[in-house]
Amino acid sequence: MNEHDTEVMAGIFMALGYQATDTVDDANVILLNTCAIREGAENKVFGELGHLKSLKLEKPDLLLGVCGCMSQEESVVKRILEKHHFVDMIFGTHNIHRLPQILNEAYLSKEMVIEVWSKEGDVIENLPKVRKGKTKAWVNIMYGCDKFCTYCIVPYTRGKERSRRPGDIIQEVRHLAAQGYKEITLLGQNVNAYGKDFTDIEYRFGDLMDEIRKIDIPRIRFTTSHPRDFDDHLIEVLAKGGNLVDHIHLPVQSGSTDTLKIMARKYTREQYLELVKKIKEAIPSASLTTDIIVGYPNETEEHFEETMSLYREVGFDAAYTYIYSPREGTPAAKMQDNVPMEVKRNVCNA
Repeated sequence: MNEHDTEVMAGIFMALGYQATDTVDDANVILLNTCAIREGAENKVFGELGHLKSLKLEKPDLLLGVCGCMSQEESVVKRILEKHHFVDMIFGTHNIHRLPQILNEAYLSKEMVIEVWSKEGDVIENLPKVRKGKTKAWVNIMYGCDKFCTYCIVPYTRGKERSRRPGDIIQEVRHLAAQGYKEITLLGQNVNAYGKDFTDIEYRFGDLMDEIRKIDIPRIRFTTSHPRDFDDHLIEVLAKGGNLVDHIHLPVQSGSTDTLKIMARKYTREQYLELVKKIKEAIPSASLTTDIIVGYPNETEEHFEETMSLYREVGFDAAYTYIYSPREGTPAAKMQDNVPMEVKRNVCNA
């Protein structure tokens, strides 16, 4: 999602007459588009700001901005205000379309321009994009997440779930097909919740996939899925195959029902395994990958063994494993982080 946001901002810059440069030394504007999902990503951003400070001192007319998910965190904005006075712009995930106005204000103002919306605006269509390559393309189908898993900062930085209209998505995919793109990845924090916010039509993710599969694109993918919203109709549509790639990324996070409850995932181990069974029965060739967090607050060795046994039972083709670390602003950050780091590292490398 962040990569695609960068493509949109690059498109806006090009529409304003800017050109991309390969080095920061030649730049008139530098934006750090940030991710807040893990603490390490935030630390890298502040480290990069430290590196850019000397360049800003050499080139006072250089505009330096921080945008993206980190900017939606009050603590981050406060830290920049206190320790990084040389930053010219801070804006969040809800107002990327306002980039021309933010740039203009930054050029005219002698003060730091801060435009971070706490409430989501409307879904803005027809923003220009500079896509990487001519083979694969990202297509947003929705924004935000309403799940509020206890470890996750995304609902606070990306806002509530908002779906694009089906016609706008289908038109964009058809346009990409006409341009010769071979692979489309449909994007959302939780694509399976697509359409739940529509009040005038009954239209869900399975309906969208059923229409898009008829477009002349060799490969259609999607990311990411929440097991809680993966319904039977979607499985039925994916089973039609064709250009719908049979790879499904289905984050489980833990194989322990007790840990899943603390995570507020709203499904049990048994419900996840039942979903996997349905998928495999309908799509025998399905390739399943997942996300797993180890060392969650109050996770025991027994809970971890339940995760390992689920992993073996499902037979995932790959898993992205993460050591739990608290994210300020999430409910889990208030829990006692009572699994020693040494244990977390050992089990994550097991």
